[in-house]
Amino acid sequence: MQYAWYDFVGSIGVGVIIFTYILLQIGKIRSEQLTYSLLNAFGASLIIFSLFYNFNFSAFIVEFFWVLISLFGIVRYFLDRSRS
Repeated sequence: MQYAWYDFVGSIGVGVIIFTYILLQIGKIRSEQLTYSLLNAFGASLIIFSLFYNFNFSAFIVEFFWVLISLFGIVRYFLDRSRS
């Protein structure tokens, strides 16, 4: 197996998602914070980017919904801020 530059990009995405989850579990961020959704969307986007070069349908579906749910969190954050 060769490790290409796009695999490295995907690995960074995995690292971002894992790091975000660790921050959540140790109480450094909350799931309602913008940072949480932004980091998750960024990490999943990097993984999706790597999948364009070496496609895996199952992984794509998971990451697509990870981005979609993160975008929902981002929109909800801004809607909540505009109401208060």
